[in-house]
Amino acid sequence: MSNFVPKKPTQQSPLHSKTLTKSVIMATIIAAHPAPVEITMEDIIAGLQKTSALSEAEMNAIRTMIPVKVFKKGSLLLREGQISSTGYFLFKGCVRAWLLKDNEEKTTEFYTEGDALAPYISGKQALPSKQYWECMEDCTVAVFSQETEKKLYGQFPRLESLCRLSTEEDLGQLREKMASFASSTPEERYTALLEQRPWLLDRVPQYHIAGYLGLTPESLSRIRRRIAKKSA
Repeated sequence: MSNFVPKKPTQQSPLHSKTLTKSVIMATIIAAHPAPVEITMEDIIAGLQKTSALSEAEMNAIRTMIPVKVFKKGSLLLREGQISSTGYFLFKGCVRAWLLKDNEEKTTEFYTEGDALAPYISGKQALPSKQYWECMEDCTVAVFSQETEKKLYGQFPRLESLCRLSTEEDLGQLREKMASFASSTPEERYTALLEQRPWLLDRVPQYHIAGYLGLTPESLSRIRRRIAKKSA
């Protein structure tokens, strides 16, 4: 049973808190593309019954205009220097965002089920990326382009305001996350990860987790041993 419709998240298959609009859009896309996504019609019906945020015409437009694709583990959705207006919404899998600094990879974020990845656009102009987006697992994603969004918003202006609310929510969560990260110790960062995103520890190599937390793998190992002793 898939967790890609609005329901309580689990540690095994998490769905991050999103607006009803984003949840319904996601369920609509899955209903239109059942082949690559493991989901039952009961899931779709249950999700759509929880909200009437989108009209039938809006849902049909999303079905026909937004494709779903599968990328193999190791695929790069974005490269440094690439100019792209394409964004992604993750149905299944894990994507690592990273950049090169002093010839070393610096992990900036992990994206999992329910997360969106948006390119860097200033005004209406897509700018060269400073990051890489790497699939850590086989990933199933909805593919959004700036052109597709313009067409959708042109046909259904209400969608633009609804999606803007979702974007504002995501930006607010990002600001809180950055403030918390800057003011916390390495051990507090790891503890927060254990509490908020424990599934990452089973899906991502420890050295990537360490880099994400601003630690060396050795420092992370020491923190894990200290926490294990406290819990014993």
